Amino acid sequence: MTLTGEHGLPLIGGGDWNDGMNRVGEAGKGESVWLGWLLVHTLEQFLPFAEQREQPLSSASPLPSTEQATTRTERWRAHAIALRSALESSGWDGQWYRRATYDDGHWLGSKESEACRIDSIAQSWAVLSGAAEPHRAALAMRSLERELILHDEQLALLFWPPFDQPQRDPGYIGGYPPGMRENGGQYSHAAMWAILAFAKLGEGGKAHALFSLLNPINHARTAEEVARYHVEPYVVAADVYSVAPHTGRGGWTWYTGSAGWMYRAGIEGILGIRREGNWLVITPCLPSEWPDFSATLTVAATHYAVNVVATEKAPSAQLDGSLLALQQGEVRIALDGKNHQLKINIQR
Repeated sequence: MTLTGEHGLPLIGGGDWNDGMNRVGEAGKGESVWLGWLLVHTLEQFLPFAEQREQPLSSASPLPSTEQATTRTERWRAHAIALRSALESSGWDGQWYRRATYDDGHWLGSKESEACRIDSIAQSWAVLSGAAEPHRAALAMRSLERELILHDEQLALLFWPPFDQPQRDPGYIGGYPPGMRENGGQYSHAAMWAILAFAKLGEGGKAHALFSLLNPINHARTAEEVARYHVEPYVVAADVYSVAPHTGRGGWTWYTGSAGWMYRAGIEGILGIRREGNWLVITPCLPSEWPDFSATLTVAATHYAVNVVATEKAPSAQLDGSLLALQQGEVRIALDGKNHQLKINIQR
């Protein structure tokens, strides 16, 4: 079984996350940069579990192997290394990461592309995967901000420009009018990943600004905005249109996928609160204008009253009045079934 194409990237087949690109690689040759980031991240997340269950691997494994890579762990690690190399050597376009190749080798998400010149998720997942060269990942997010976040229109586009009678058939995505749904509109699920990526880069102001821009309530503050947005302002819309005469109009609402990711972007990205196994981990990434925040958490029968304060002093943390050690700026505390008071001082 062949899992990678000529550039060493995963095959896109009948579509990856963007299933509307279902004819980009239908002949089995097109490749996906975004899927490369996701696969590197997934392999690295699963490597500890493979190590715990180490055993010789059958030669029938579909992943590439070497003479030295005889175990599942070794093959996964070798494949992740090869993917990182392929992503940097073939995926980088100078200012951002490309998106995919068609079966004939032509690129999507490149400055040379007639449509989908830059795609959001190839940039955000360069950051979220932790696999991209840091300076490139930061530049890619600056490009995303410049090219895809439209502050006046309150939109964060999935990609731009949209497909409009393209020379190559990308799939059913091209059946949507330009600027609607995945075809160059705002696809909110992807926009939430951009929030998380800014937070991971430590850009709390940008993360919060994008969260506010996407917040549906901020699309219905006036009668004019209500008439423009046209849908419920108290639930997340899967998509918002980007081309006149429907610019700013919401599409499919009550969309749980986008809502779930918006919740995670706010709680895990900006407030920095997440669970890892039997641990509560807190790594706030706040905008500079926030002086503090408080949260009351109940996780695994453990109750935490959390107060986070931004100060000019060095970062510190106290659990029930006792100093806590910080690990690379994060607080990691056990879920022990008890009640606790946690105070965290973060540096502005």
